[in-house]
Amino acid sequence: MISLFSMVTLPFIGEIDLSGSVLIVFFICFLAVVAFEFVNGFHDTANAVATVIYTRALKPVYAIPWSGLWNFLGVFLGGVAVAMGILKLVPLNELMGLPVKVGACLVLAVLLGSIIWNLGTWYLGIPCSSSHTLIGAMIGGSLAFTLYYGGSGVNWAKAGEIGSSLVLSPVIGFGAAWLVMYLLKNVFKSAHLFHIPQGDDDQPPLLTRLLLITTCTLVSFFHGSNDGQKGVGLLMLIMIAFLPAKFAVNHAIPNDKILLSLNQTEQVIQKYTGTNRPDQSLFVKLNTSIEQTKAQISNKDPKNAAKSYSFRKQIQAVMKNIKAVTEDEKIKLDNNDKAELSKAAKDLDKITDFAPIWVIATISISLGLGTMIGWKRIVVTIGEKIGNQHLNYAQGATAEIVAASTIGLSTGFGLPVSTTHVLSSGIAGAMVASEGTKNLNSGTIKNIAIAWVLTLPVSIALSFLLFMLFHLFV
Repeated sequence: MISLFSMVTLPFIGEIDLSGSVLIVFFICFLAVVAFEFVNGFHDTANAVATVIYTRALKPVYAIPWSGLWNFLGVFLGGVAVAMGILKLVPLNELMGLPVKVGACLVLAVLLGSIIWNLGTWYLGIPCSSSHTLIGAMIGGSLAFTLYYGGSGVNWAKAGEIGSSLVLSPVIGFGAAWLVMYLLKNVFKSAHLFHIPQGDDDQPPLLTRLLLITTCTLVSFFHGSNDGQKGVGLLMLIMIAFLPAKFAVNHAIPNDKILLSLNQTEQVIQKYTGTNRPDQSLFVKLNTSIEQTKAQISNKDPKNAAKSYSFRKQIQAVMKNIKAVTEDEKIKLDNNDKAELSKAAKDLDKITDFAPIWVIATISISLGLGTMIGWKRIVVTIGEKIGNQHLNYAQGATAEIVAASTIGLSTGFGLPVSTTHVLSSGIAGAMVASEGTKNLNSGTIKNIAIAWVLTLPVSIALSFLLFMLFHLFV
């Protein structure tokens, strides 16, 4: 009976050919990533509206949809650099060459490991980082995958980049918030900014209210452009693992456009070949990879996994060789030629690093719904429990200005950052600038610190063990 469902046509995806049991696992994984983003809404998107709700600048009924709209726009307009950075943590190329069931094991291990830890910390009201959780789960799943199948394993260079971003961002958040709050307190000395709201009708003055709404808007937008992309990366991992023929490369880009980029690159490097240069081998290598890619372009087929996978590897080889030429300090390229190669590289990058609009929309909607249902626990923690005093207007605005700036810069560099940790550390920095370290609630800070320390090892262990468990059924 179950075999009847091996060939189905799905909205946005089209016709897929998966065996009955694998098709069911595919739907489970799809629902799991939606659930992960839904739970992420409990945690991270709630941080974006915490200060504006707690300071009575906006009521929840207005703040949540407003934040959701700007999160949605952030995901759509923020590109996919962070999403692709997340994907590069796992051995994608090795995964595409193995049976779909192996990919299912990795995907389920990553998703369930992330969801279990996220739900547990949300229940306790601890602002745990979904970014830390997801990255730990990806590392754990990749380690288990490598144990069974070998290959390149975890991309430790990318993991180090991301790890540095996650460690430094809360430190920057704390220091920057302390500095801004110190200036507000000692330079501007505007008394109404330091008022603590006492009831539902105790709203901030108009200009202060506009400031708080603006900062909430910025945090929401940049949160979508950064955190939202993590879900995009997860969903693309599912698509590539289960449907490599359709999603290993972007079939929406026409072949003539790909050929144009390859030909432009070839025209540039021809100027530097045949001149007995000591760096001639790099140009020859790039030229060879271009010719091989052009020879395979007609074989790019959304119904043939092997051909799509082979074409993906060829595009990656061209990209690697362009990078080798443009980044070698010994090679003196003309500025126009270097710009032409960089443009071609960006165009070719879109063939392997992409996400369809429906993927982005799915993640945006999941984030918004999660925020609407689970926002209250985290809002109370942010507003009441980080400091011994309740949050005032200046502290809320300061934390969100710093959070928006930090997250925006991280998105620009294509690095994921923890909204939770940046905003929480910003609140802590503002509290310390107000009344010193005695103004911090040691119990809450301790819980956040424990979650921060435990998240990576626990999520690594969870996904590692889950992969081993699921692999028993392969």
